[in-house]
Amino acid sequence: MKISINDMMNTSGVSFGTSGARGLVSKMTDKICYSYARAFLSYSEKTYTSPKTVAIAGDLRPSTGRILQALATAARDSNWTVINCGRIPSPAIALYGIVNSIPTIMVTGSHIPDDRNGIKFNHPKGEISKKDESGIRAESIDLDDILFDASGMLKIPAELPQEIIEARTDYEKRYLDFFGAKSLHGLTLGVYQHSAVGRDIVVNVLTSLGAYVKPLGRSEKFIPVDTEAIREEDIKLAENWAKESFDAIVSTDGDSDRPLLADATGKWLRGDVLGILAANSLGIARVATPVSCNTALEKSNLFEKVLRTRIGSPYVIAGMESLCENGKTVAGYEANGGFLLETDIEQNGKVLKALPTRDALLPIIALLARACKEFVGVEDLFRKLPKRFTASDRVKEFPSEKGKAKVEEIATKNLGTSFFGKFAGKVVDADRTDGYRMIFDTGDIIHLRPSGNAPELRCYVECDSPERAEELKVKVLAIMQTWKN
Repeated sequence: MKISINDMMNTSGVSFGTSGARGLVSKMTDKICYSYARAFLSYSEKTYTSPKTVAIAGDLRPSTGRILQALATAARDSNWTVINCGRIPSPAIALYGIVNSIPTIMVTGSHIPDDRNGIKFNHPKGEISKKDESGIRAESIDLDDILFDASGMLKIPAELPQEIIEARTDYEKRYLDFFGAKSLHGLTLGVYQHSAVGRDIVVNVLTSLGAYVKPLGRSEKFIPVDTEAIREEDIKLAENWAKESFDAIVSTDGDSDRPLLADATGKWLRGDVLGILAANSLGIARVATPVSCNTALEKSNLFEKVLRTRIGSPYVIAGMESLCENGKTVAGYEANGGFLLETDIEQNGKVLKALPTRDALLPIIALLARACKEFVGVEDLFRKLPKRFTASDRVKEFPSEKGKAKVEEIATKNLGTSFFGKFAGKVVDADRTDGYRMIFDTGDIIHLRPSGNAPELRCYVECDSPERAEELKVKVLAIMQTWKN
């Protein structure tokens, strides 16, 4: 039976967001996952010149193993060879595909709760683009219903091939080769492991670079750590761990493509500010970043050119590509801290190859290595930036369509001053690149945006002090909550 992938995505509850196809685990049946994988492989055959080999990996969610088997079954039935890279970070599987010129698939829901999961596709040069997404959606596949039971689960799923270790070790070696075994010598670091798939890799890499590393907070139950909206529990954990006199505490989200870095006081630092310092530490000339990120980027005057994009790594990647010319070094980062390296960079005669997908390790190491070299604390580096502070959070279980309609209403009817004027001032400028970003005469910024991955309405605020940013965020969230009811 011929099945339209576009129709399936429109009706299944599992469609493309800003980082691949995601949905409730109950909706992500074997049939859905199998079909999407078949479509991706069919599209890849038509689009990229590479062997019919696909590498797969996943995070530590309970549903990931089943979905990996569905992907392996789809590859087998498409006459593709499967390489099982095991449970490794999203950037590690992407790197493996780039090095070996093959497509890869990562099963992950990133930071969202484990009642949801996702599938992230990479072509042989990195993340798929919005054009690739459209191409995958346009595929139609022959689907034999006899393979599935009444609930959409495979009757006889393929066994996963024996796991290889090359993808893991190549990713670790990437940083040791570039930064060197003494780059973090003398630092004492805590690693908040929770349920991040890269938790042991992070410890291994930081140790190999010369730091003394202590693992913290390991969990066998999945914990949805969101690097943009840090949980109160994680704030308190870092503050308590800081009493052990760490130079810094590091962590990642579930699939280890987004970083968390806390200074010696246990204060988690914003990912968009981490991106500024990481890019500067790596000698990057041009930067692409979403419109929601901290404006200290432009105010710092550290970069030759800055390009603002829509939110989501595919848009950042497109932005980075447009900045490439005349041998200029180009990178991008997101508000969640994920760092994307578009061009090769060279330091001290060593070359770090491009990795145009979100990566958690590179910005962490770049900043720690700089702090170590300059004999300063992480917090000292942040103090050098212009005083602009961001805070963000979201209202959960806010239906996507309802959120889109509300943001559109505020934008088209110019209701920003009406809703927020009593505590933010008058709207004097606005940006509709992605969602609705309002600039007030007080210098405050409020940005509203429905999530592309989950039923959430997000807000980002920016002010001249961290206290003001937190205060404003709370007030904005309170108003947003009334829209949900």
